[in-house]
Amino acid sequence: MSLWLVAIACLAIGIVVGVLFASHLNSSPARMKELERQIKSLKESHGEYRDSVSDHFSMTAELVQHMTESYKEVYQHLASGAQDLCNTEVASKLLPTESDAVFEATSQEEEAKGLIPPKDYAAKQSPDQIGALSEDFGIEKTKTVTDEEIPIQPVK
Repeated sequence: MSLWLVAIACLAIGIVVGVLFASHLNSSPARMKELERQIKSLKESHGEYRDSVSDHFSMTAELVQHMTESYKEVYQHLASGAQDLCNTEVASKLLPTESDAVFEATSQEEEAKGLIPPKDYAAKQSPDQIGALSEDFGIEKTKTVTDEEIPIQPVK
């Protein structure tokens, strides 16, 4: 009989502990609503951050565009000043009157020249000269010395 009593007491204690543990594990509806509110708040703040970043880069693009336009105005002012204050030959060499002429001239020169690969050799000054890629380039021919030609000095 006492065995049955101990078993029933253990079962009752197990049920109470299980109910307490289950209620602790299960989130209350208030806790679930709090978590949902936090998620919604984080989504809103993330959206605001993305909008802020987008606005920042949009403003940066506008400022760079304005800076470019200001640079062109300054360049045109310098070019017209050079035309007015210098003689024509010097002015045309220093500052072309068109704002993009400097940039266009360099690109046209590069296109006209084409791409020239770098040379991996030294240019010859005469056709008889040995080239830099020759096996003998930079090596002076010396007379081979035989053992008989080397004088033996006595050791002191």
